[in-house]
Amino acid sequence: MNILVLHGPNLNLFGRREPHIYGTTTLAQINESLEALAAELGVNLEILQSNHEGVLIDKLHERIDTAQGALINPAGLTQHGVPLHDAIKAMPFPVIEVHLSNIAAREPWRAHSIISPAVRGTVQGLGWRSYTTALRGLVDLLR
Repeated sequence: MNILVLHGPNLNLFGRREPHIYGTTTLAQINESLEALAAELGVNLEILQSNHEGVLIDKLHERIDTAQGALINPAGLTQHGVPLHDAIKAMPFPVIEVHLSNIAAREPWRAHSIISPAVRGTVQGLGWRSYTTALRGLVDLLR
């Protein structure tokens, strides 16, 4: 089973960026936790972080026939990523939206996700555990 993990803009700064909101866990540490869990679950991950929406869309297109599911933290594209929304809707596999923080409990403009209507489900507010919870849920769903 092949699962994409897509990290959006500025997530390469996890651990440094607003640690009072996102914690001190780095993106590398999140990816290590995901890889360890993937090994335990017997699935393959392809992980990509980009600060550019088109790169994330290109990866979805590239894996349209070879991935069975995806996790995506759209970050700043959550509220305005119409092309990303459309690409997710075109995928034949389930996609889970992930956020470290609870976006509904933050600034009012963050509360609405344009991505949520395109995905199978959303996991948020659990810090770095949002990713591992989402991966477990996705694999269970696919099995």
